[in-house]
Amino acid sequence: MTRLRILIVDDEPLARLRLRGLLADCVQPAIAVVDEAGSAAEALHALARQPVDAVLLDIHMPGMDGMALARKLREQENPPAVVLVTAHAEHALQAFEVDAVDYLTKPVRRARLQEALARVALRRGIVTAAPVPAPPTELPTLVVSDRGRVLRIPVADVVYLRAEMKYVTLCTTKHRYVLDDALTDLEQRLGEAVVRIHRSAVVAKAAVRALERRVLPGHEAEEGGESWAVLLEPGGEWLPVSRRQLPQVREVLTRAG
Repeated sequence: MTRLRILIVDDEPLARLRLRGLLADCVQPAIAVVDEAGSAAEALHALARQPVDAVLLDIHMPGMDGMALARKLREQENPPAVVLVTAHAEHALQAFEVDAVDYLTKPVRRARLQEALARVALRRGIVTAAPVPAPPTELPTLVVSDRGRVLRIPVADVVYLRAEMKYVTLCTTKHRYVLDDALTDLEQRLGEAVVRIHRSAVVAKAAVRALERRVLPGHEAEEGGESWAVLLEPGGEWLPVSRRQLPQVREVLTRAG
């Protein structure tokens, strides 16, 4: 089977790692990440060593940015297909100017990435097998970076996610990770497996064990020094629950009982 040869270009190592993880999850078309680059200059050197079918290209990079690199690639005799990847949606019109195959906004979703790869395969004239549908009961996974490794965390292992400053702490049954994804995006990806308990926290429904009023150190309490909190297992950790989210948490406990 012919594989799409991919070059990932992004100045952020974590962004490159996450794209690798998402690409590993893509079923069709078959792909092979042949190299990655942290700048336009590195990308040009990589392409000189080995041609590719497509470049997943970040727009905002120091030095020559992604748009300038895309224009330069168009000057080649057999230029690779370009898929622009950015956190800013305002560049969509410019994507057409550089003949980009697709335009993906961060955080990139696997389904959208697969659509982009299918467009690349069509443009490159690569025949792909019929897509293999995922099992209807398949639960989503979260792609995270841990000490330079890309890990897929099964939903069954998730205990809670909590937003802290610019980052989100993901607590699993075995480990803690620090992510730079938006909490709302992670909540959507986890779907019915989680419930929001606070504007800054989402917990796995399967981890909820109890709901009661408690004194939580470091948490702004209601009158009387107590506030609503939920007990999560494993770990035995109590997290605050806002009054607005109480009905949803009670419903989780009712259904579990």
